[in-house]
Amino acid sequence: MVTSRSTAAARPAGVALRRRGPVLERAILEATLEQLGSVGWNGLTMEGVAVGAQTGKAAVYRRWPSKEDLVADALQAGLPALDEAPDLGSVREELYELCRRVRDVMYSKPGFALRAVLHECDADAAERFHGLIVTGVVEPSARLFRDVLRRGIARGEVRADANNDLVVDVVPAMMMYRSKVCASEWPDREIADLIDRIMVPLLRA
Repeated sequence: MVTSRSTAAARPAGVALRRRGPVLERAILEATLEQLGSVGWNGLTMEGVAVGAQTGKAAVYRRWPSKEDLVADALQAGLPALDEAPDLGSVREELYELCRRVRDVMYSKPGFALRAVLHECDADAAERFHGLIVTGVVEPSARLFRDVLRRGIARGEVRADANNDLVVDVVPAMMMYRSKVCASEWPDREIADLIDRIMVPLLRA
């Protein structure tokens, strides 16, 4: 008797699986993130995504007429949510934990995919993703950093004028710069140094 497991094992490479609807769409979006993380924006093709999702190229094109449309949906579906700032009673500890969460998002599969888009897209293609990046990444992370600063001000740890755009941008800017230029993967000790040597003195009341 041939079981489903033995049938799957015997299936030749590249033969499409019979999936439909949301199950197939999730597989295609997952394959898109995989492709972005491994070959980057410039190397990603609709054909490569179809192979990764074990489906036919036509199934991809029926749902997404362009690479830009496909990548936008994959990023929107895959980016982890940063729901709320940690409340630990200390601005130092809250910033440290929040930075660790941001680091984990940056180095998740969707995070690698997003950075491939940011680093490789030309100006026209980048414009297509601007709104997604702002609403999915920039605004949520800024809101959480502002929540931490607001609580720090209320506790008297943070000076009253520190909750402004430039201060809020310091941590994301440092993390993006050192990731791209210095190839830092932001181990916990570097996050602690960022908080203790830059942010705490900058914020001190």
